Amino acid sequence: MKPLLRSAVLLVVATGLAACPVQAGAATHQPPAEGRPYVQLHHPQPVREAAATEAVEFFWYDCVHSQQLEQPLQDWARRHGADVVLRRVPAVWQGSPGEGRQLGHARLYYALERLGEVERLQLAVYRSVREQKEDVTTEDAATAWAVRQGVDGGAFRAAYRSAEVGRQTSEAAELFRRYEIDELPSVVVGGRYRTSPTAAGGVREMPAVLDRLVEAG
Repeated sequence: MKPLLRSAVLLVVATGLAACPVQAGAATHQPPAEGRPYVQLHHPQPVREAAATEAVEFFWYDCVHSQQLEQPLQDWARRHGADVVLRRVPAVWQGSPGEGRQLGHARLYYALERLGEVERLQLAVYRSVREQKEDVTTEDAATAWAVRQGVDGGAFRAAYRSAEVGRQTSEAAELFRRYEIDELPSVVVGGRYRTSPTAAGGVREMPAVLDRLVEAG
């Protein structure tokens, strides 16, 4: 991301109108070292899959850059096959003007994940939220949306109301903090290295950076 664009994003965040929230001045912010399109986390996080490289994406359905990354990221994960495990975390920026909507989007995501529908419907959610301006932040609205996508309404409501989805939604903000996220989308590889549009030089450049991080182990 060019300096002028980044400055514009930070200004929009300061007014509470950002599509992609960035924690301007966050204590966790660490600029990339010269020539490195990624940063190293101050506190590396444990990985779930010891037999493969874990990539954790933080996203928001109302973030244009998250939407732009989704298809390239899916293609990237498929290309790596069993060598990489992609895990997604819907970002909740605690205390931000959009926190309530982010929590609603997070609950929708985790309900779809519980039903095994994320790969099929992730791009469809982005289109509904960003292009059609649809509000899917309540149980009724999210259920109506899911039914239109061919998901059983009863199964979706059960997943949406489940204790596991409630727990995951509540923990999203804590994961956002632990992984030191200051820009969306961000992807953390191996619990240690984080890249983002600003660090990588743009959304399109992120898969190549992820390749480097996977190769580096």
